[in-house]
Amino acid sequence: MKKELAKTYEPQKYEDKIYEKWEKSGFFNPDVCVKKGICDEKSESFSIVLPPPNVTGTLHMGHAAMLAIQDVLIRFQRMSGKKTLWLPGTDHAAVATESKVEKMLIEKEGLKKPKQELGKEKFLEKVKEFAKNSHDTIIGQTKKMGASLDWSREAYTLDEIRHKAVYSVFKKMYDDGLIYRGFRVINWSVKGQSTCSDDELVYIERPAKIYTFKYNQDFPIAIATTRPETKLGDTAVAVNPQDKRYKKFIGKTFEIKNFADSEIDLKIKIIADEHVDMKYGTGAVGVTPAHSSVDFEMYLKQKSLGNEIGMIQIIDKDGKMSDKAGKYAGLEVLKCREEVLENLKKNNLFIKEEDTIQNVGTSDRFGDVIESLPMTQWFIDVNKKFKINNSKLKNVKNGDNFSLKELMQITVKSGQIKIIPEQFEKVYFNWIDNLKDWCISRQIWFGHQIPVWYKTNLKLKMKNSKDEEKDIYVGTEAPKGNNWIQDTDTLDTWFSSGLWTFSTLANSADQIKIENEKIIIDSEDFRNFHPTTVMETGYDILFFWVARMILMTTYTFGDIPFKTVYLHGLVRDEKGKKMSKSLGNTIDPLQMIEKYGADATRLSLLIGNTPGNDMKLSEEKIAGFRNFTNKLWNISRFMLLNIDEPKNDIVIPKTKTLADKWILNNLSNLLTENEKLINNFNLSLAGEKLRDFTWNELADWYLEIAKIEGDKSEILNYILNTILKLWHPFMPFVTEEIWQEIYGENKILLVEKMPKNKLEKIKKIFSLFTKKQDKIEDFSVLQNIIIKIRSVRSENKIEPVKKIDVIISAGNKKSLLENNKEVIKVLSRLEKLEIFEKMDKPEKYTACVESGVEIFLDFSSNLNKEKENIRLKLEIEKINPYIKNLQEKLNNKNFVDNAPEKVVEIEKNKLAEAQDKLNKLQKQLENLK
Repeated sequence: MKKELAKTYEPQKYEDKIYEKWEKSGFFNPDVCVKKGICDEKSESFSIVLPPPNVTGTLHMGHAAMLAIQDVLIRFQRMSGKKTLWLPGTDHAAVATESKVEKMLIEKEGLKKPKQELGKEKFLEKVKEFAKNSHDTIIGQTKKMGASLDWSREAYTLDEIRHKAVYSVFKKMYDDGLIYRGFRVINWSVKGQSTCSDDELVYIERPAKIYTFKYNQDFPIAIATTRPETKLGDTAVAVNPQDKRYKKFIGKTFEIKNFADSEIDLKIKIIADEHVDMKYGTGAVGVTPAHSSVDFEMYLKQKSLGNEIGMIQIIDKDGKMSDKAGKYAGLEVLKCREEVLENLKKNNLFIKEEDTIQNVGTSDRFGDVIESLPMTQWFIDVNKKFKINNSKLKNVKNGDNFSLKELMQITVKSGQIKIIPEQFEKVYFNWIDNLKDWCISRQIWFGHQIPVWYKTNLKLKMKNSKDEEKDIYVGTEAPKGNNWIQDTDTLDTWFSSGLWTFSTLANSADQIKIENEKIIIDSEDFRNFHPTTVMETGYDILFFWVARMILMTTYTFGDIPFKTVYLHGLVRDEKGKKMSKSLGNTIDPLQMIEKYGADATRLSLLIGNTPGNDMKLSEEKIAGFRNFTNKLWNISRFMLLNIDEPKNDIVIPKTKTLADKWILNNLSNLLTENEKLINNFNLSLAGEKLRDFTWNELADWYLEIAKIEGDKSEILNYILNTILKLWHPFMPFVTEEIWQEIYGENKILLVEKMPKNKLEKIKKIFSLFTKKQDKIEDFSVLQNIIIKIRSVRSENKIEPVKKIDVIISAGNKKSLLENNKEVIKVLSRLEKLEIFEKMDKPEKYTACVESGVEIFLDFSSNLNKEKENIRLKLEIEKINPYIKNLQEKLNNKNFVDNAPEKVVEIEKNKLAEAQDKLNKLQKQLENLK
């Protein structure tokens, strides 16, 4: 019984209903797929852990692109019979969420200092409420995109299971000496009142001034700086040991009384450092160990050499001058700068000022320029070597000693982790080469509180002594007793998200254990799906997150977190500009889904999106793919009207005509290409080839021929089943709706088997049912002839509805054209078609040459001789250089002697055919006169 689709596809009518059905089926869950025989327990696994969106807002086009890419991979592998898991979750995004709630409370509830006014408990209630609402919004929007995530396994970086994982890894790293509490110069956000890691800084260029001065009249060296106020904390001046100007001063100490009228005295020691640029400024650098990470390293180096230069902190956490700044204490930094400069000038110590462009680091979340301040914080030591005792890494044996940096390099260098595109490997290695110890403590309330407890009488010192160690407890749970207080800092969000690929594979907190100094995740999910198959994310968080997941997993399990890293680019507007609310050029994916449907929105983000490259997006592009969605619906509608009784089977249909042979051959080749392209993560090209086959080869050619030849039920059934399956990963909603319209609501395309190339079987069927003399390549001869007739008609302004007469002098192609005469006639819109083996051009006919045959068209009353003359001359101009190139190649002795005989023969045939065409064109031009 024939099925009939509605005349139009309305995505808003179907999408929510379809997604609800997918969810109820349970097939997003690999356990259900195994239970219902969709895949086997022993099937190869394929897993992706979703990069968790922050619970700070709503879905944007970057998220939408990520979801579309991953869903194609997941749906394809699920339909290919693999045990497939796509695990969802969200990130508490501590700093971002807390700062957003603070801002919201200030703007909407009129609080001036929300944290102080509400207190920790009430403030965190507000944060959690906001996070919950944001989470619900994001999940709803993710479902709108059609993401086939296993919601039964949803995780959250701050839930109980992830909390256990965080504390377990922290304890193990502490016990191994890789986490330490140290006094160092860190990045401090005054606005956020918290530390920032180096990778969280956003560098911006801004105008600044370089000031050159002396400490006093007797000081022998002038120095230059952009921050004169910090010179109140100078303890040394560094010069290059090769600088002849200053060699004699190295090692000397100069006392500076009442520097810049500050009422403080300085002791400035001249030290040697090979990193000082002799050509920059005066070639001498004022060293401020408390307010520069570079200067702090100099301080440590000098200290290790027994050359103590001291440290003075003259800026505090509030961004004001400290009590060590003498009479400037309490001033804002910029005000202090003005006064220091004024006093330097007054005392004739100021030499000059110059304009410059300064590259400053700002907090990515709070936006303020960071201050470098000395503090005691928690760090991960990336250079300390530790013993590997559970290695699954290439080139790493149990008992070997490696640092975290070395493990991160080995995994990619060995090819155990592949980064796509490959160019980002250099970026990755460059980051690791320059990686410093990671500051993991944050001075905020929202997040995982550091699992360290101190005795209440413990005075926190710069460095733990042996006596102190017994008064510090590190563990996964609080120590017994009442005289312990927990460290008030929380962990950097990237610490918890760095555990994401394995912490999410625990289904309960008690599955995470520390046994024999090893962390164990005792779950079937961990055994089945780790390492995960792919980590697909934006290239902009390669450092923040991807590298940290590699760090955490190689350390914790001696294994990789994923086999492949696929990095997508940014989604930009149609002019290539970054989308932002301030520019007003953002495109809301939810609005696009509402307007054009999820399938069109997905395709616009997939086709044209290549790994590692930014892509341009416009509403017009999305609207164009809405048109293609409708095209697929209409193609399916036509095919169904010509299928006697739809069957969902894989029986290869009988081929009765050359067109049948051609379309099945092309479809088989497409199956091979599609599988290869998707497995190689070339989704854009896979989508382009699918679109070209569907719109061009199938709709424009085969279906038009099917109308002429008729009796296509079986083959149309096979093609429709196949293309719906091929398109499903890209366009899940429209394909699912068509499938269920055909086969009923109990059949779900989501878990149908992806078809394989059965070209060998098809070839056998070709020989049984199609004329043996028909060759697939002959179909291109038919296409070229039809296209040529259409083209010449168009050039001569013959209306599409007007039918004309055509005579073809076919030579050895007479039989081919006779067998397909009706196809040529109908598709070329001909009244009469005559085919001869040899025929001279009739008078008043227009002639053209195509694929070795002469075509004579009767335009008698419509022929424009002038235009026909121009057309023939243009064709002759095109073919002459082609002939010349072929002749030169065949006259080249090296080519003829060295090329395979078959290749030379092909070139000779090309030349003969081209010369024949030229002769015919010249004859036609002569006859026109």
